[in-house]
Amino acid sequence: MPQAHTVIPAEVGMLRVYVRRADRAASRGRRSFWQPGTGAKPLYRELILRAKTAGLMNAVAHPAQYGFSDHGPIREDGSELSDPQLTICVELIGRRAQLEQFCRQQGDLLTDKIVVYKPLEHWCVGPARITQADVPQDVAGFER
Repeated sequence: MPQAHTVIPAEVGMLRVYVRRADRAASRGRRSFWQPGTGAKPLYRELILRAKTAGLMNAVAHPAQYGFSDHGPIREDGSELSDPQLTICVELIGRRAQLEQFCRQQGDLLTDKIVVYKPLEHWCVGPARITQADVPQDVAGFER
């Protein structure tokens, strides 16, 4: 029986940056109604905004409910209050060179953070008759 679809792999990488909920990016001089007195965005949000600007393929924040980071104490979200010291994992996906460049450019935000890189494959799934040359660059999002 002929296969209906083809899978075309492309090498990518995943960067995980572990930050605390309380971590803030440097203030840009404006104050926010939602964050009185700080004017600074949560660090995880600033990292995701900068990842979008850098053209990365994917960026999401995964909040932890229970755990520890950097050999610290175990923390958990309470039923009434959230722990500002609990970790958020910011996951970034792109080509390795893009992720390395992102780290160099955003070093001010990443200093003293746990940053982990993992190689992955991005799969483009299409009709059986397509080949790697047929996959548009913007669909795969990566140079081959």
